Amino acid sequence: MTINWLRAVLYRLALLLIACAILGLLIDQLAWCLVAGLALHVLWTLRQLLRFQNWLKNHPNEAPPDARGVWHDIFDTIYQMQRRDARHRQRLQAVIERIQSSTAALKDAVVMIDRDGHLEWWNHAAERLLGLRAPSDSGQTVTNLIRDPRFVAFFEKGGDYKDALDIHSPIDARVWLQYTITRYGDGERLMVVRDVTRVHNLEQMRKDFVANVSHELRTPLTVVVGYLETLADNADEINPRWKRALMQMQQQARRMQSLLNDLLLLARLETSDTAAETKPIAVERMLLTIRQDAQALSGEHNHRITLEALSDRRLLGVEGELRSAFSNLVFNAVKYTPDGGDIHVRWWVDDNGAHMSVRDNGVGIAPQHISRLTERFYRVDSSRNSNTGGTGLGLAIVKHVLIRHDGELKINSVVGQGSSFTCHFPLKRLV
Repeated sequence: MTINWLRAVLYRLALLLIACAILGLLIDQLAWCLVAGLALHVLWTLRQLLRFQNWLKNHPNEAPPDARGVWHDIFDTIYQMQRRDARHRQRLQAVIERIQSSTAALKDAVVMIDRDGHLEWWNHAAERLLGLRAPSDSGQTVTNLIRDPRFVAFFEKGGDYKDALDIHSPIDARVWLQYTITRYGDGERLMVVRDVTRVHNLEQMRKDFVANVSHELRTPLTVVVGYLETLADNADEINPRWKRALMQMQQQARRMQSLLNDLLLLARLETSDTAAETKPIAVERMLLTIRQDAQALSGEHNHRITLEALSDRRLLGVEGELRSAFSNLVFNAVKYTPDGGDIHVRWWVDDNGAHMSVRDNGVGIAPQHISRLTERFYRVDSSRNSNTGGTGLGLAIVKHVLIRHDGELKINSVVGQGSSFTCHFPLKRLV
């Protein structure tokens, strides 16, 4: 197209110059005729440029002005491009309107946030759940409108936002909202907020039920255990046929007591606040005591339990809870490692924080079970847990203790080679 235009321009210019040259020869003014011809050509070109500029500036949506030759092709080409762009914009606008209308119909709040944390767009549900108002809140920083410290910390932590945040609604304390954030584009964030009040209430009812039932069962069970111990102390006066039954009742009663204690501890971990109870803890000394208890638990099973403490840094936390978490990991290794197996406990500090690991060379755990190990009462092998007296709550307690101490549990295991449980704590937890 460009070559054809150039040829047409040169052809017309050549005809004009030839005509001017002939006229100049006839009147003996060749130079002036050529100059006059070129001047007329330049003036005509300038006029077309002015018409072109006026059309684009003042009448872009109207048909182009009439023109001849190359300028007709230019006007027509630009006009066709404008129409194509207009149709393309209409299609894009239709898609955007459909997306906005479908998003606006969602029951969950959807909020678009730019890279600087300013609100760009939200749907109707966001106005109902978060109290956002257009246009006054548009462009505002989201943390200025949702000022809960937990949300501010959640929003500003960055990263991939792999976890959701459940907190009260900023406009109704009776409503619980779950916030999830996804990054997209050049640092923008998409925040989805849903009403989880019903789920939260059901979960709270479950926690209350477990805690209440555990408390109610604890007293009668204590009475039963007391009488069983009394009977066991007077075994000589009991019919020998009942001794085995008495021993089994004591064993199962102690197991039930352990289960109730774990349930009560788990309920307390889920509901209480430990901010005022934290203090620097000498982890090395704690692990030494746990190792001695584990060696006693191993007894005739002859496990080789070693402790490697590579740091004397203290960990800020609740001693009772951390002792429960660490002892659960070590005692689990003792219970599930074959006789004569190796168990290695390690405590160290590096640039990423503090770490405590328990590694054994036991039977290992299949990959499909690892993600569910911290669920309450989940058992890889129910018969094995029954034989070892486990309650199925140990790792759930470990998980909740670590959550309350800003920690994380990592599990690695290979069937037939053993398992490794590692607790990771951030640097801010070190004293």
